[in-house]
Amino acid sequence: MGPGALAQVLRPLSALFPAARFPDLLVGLEVSDDAAVYRISDEVAVIHTLDFFTPVVDDPYDYGAIAAANALSDVYAMGGEVLMALNICAFPPKLPLEIVAEILRGGAEKVAEAGAVLAGGHTIDDNEPKYGLSVMGVVHPQRILKKGGALPGDLLVLTKPLGVGIVTTAAKGDVASPEHVQEAVKSMKKLNRDAARVMQQVGAHAVTDITGFGLLGHGYEMAEKGGVRLRFFCDRLPFVAGAREYAEQWLFPAGSCRNQRFYEEHVTFRDEVTEEMRQLLFTPETSGGLLAAIPPQALPRFFELCAARGVSYWVIGEVLVGEGIEVVGP
Repeated sequence: MGPGALAQVLRPLSALFPAARFPDLLVGLEVSDDAAVYRISDEVAVIHTLDFFTPVVDDPYDYGAIAAANALSDVYAMGGEVLMALNICAFPPKLPLEIVAEILRGGAEKVAEAGAVLAGGHTIDDNEPKYGLSVMGVVHPQRILKKGGALPGDLLVLTKPLGVGIVTTAAKGDVASPEHVQEAVKSMKKLNRDAARVMQQVGAHAVTDITGFGLLGHGYEMAEKGGVRLRFFCDRLPFVAGAREYAEQWLFPAGSCRNQRFYEEHVTFRDEVTEEMRQLLFTPETSGGLLAAIPPQALPRFFELCAARGVSYWVIGEVLVGEGIEVVGP
């Protein structure tokens, strides 16, 4: 569902659960962050999220692993650790059981890699395959990482390259090279666990993960909730191999236009930013990296910890006084 439609259908629900009646719900509908957070003691808050989608790649094992990594990412975006997950399964009755088994194996191995336990799930028959996870994690109530909180002067850091959305779209049309798909799959399967731990250690002011609303959609959420303006530099943005090539061929998924229609009024592009680049930054991502606002004095420590944990990173922008997003070339 697109961001505009989603906002419209969720708006009436907030009135049913006013914050005053649920003081221990630290992050919920009214806050609209990456996951819900509920305080159960002064030391522990539970993070709860779920995510599932149709296949983005042909290989069933990779599909399961990507869907799981994507679902787990919301816990990491809140600064938490994953404890438990449940499968969400909707498969055609005629789908061979060995394919279903491979999807579930891919998801289960990602849960195990996260140090969590897969404890069950729910299945239904559906004409189109869908798979994902309901995930529970924990975080200290005073150490929740939220979308809001970025301060002018912070630097914007991204921990995975962009462009997997357009590569998988090209793959569905049988025009993507196997090497490009392989790189995109590797990126999507990578957990954000170590990146989140680094964010916690350096005191990141704001964090979100880049998924269905693209860099500009999720970036705007960070700007809006923090009351600040974000500036992205195109020459610093990382992309997986093939992404720019397929953008030049205009192989964008439908979600790119949907995101553009909703968020473009909040984005200012410099004239030197090409139309292909503009559309690419609106393109949905799957299991993308963490976007964080890091105080400049914490960057040396951030670089050190990333190197020690093998976390990739790119400094792609800065936080300014103002509102919305600015994208500058070349």
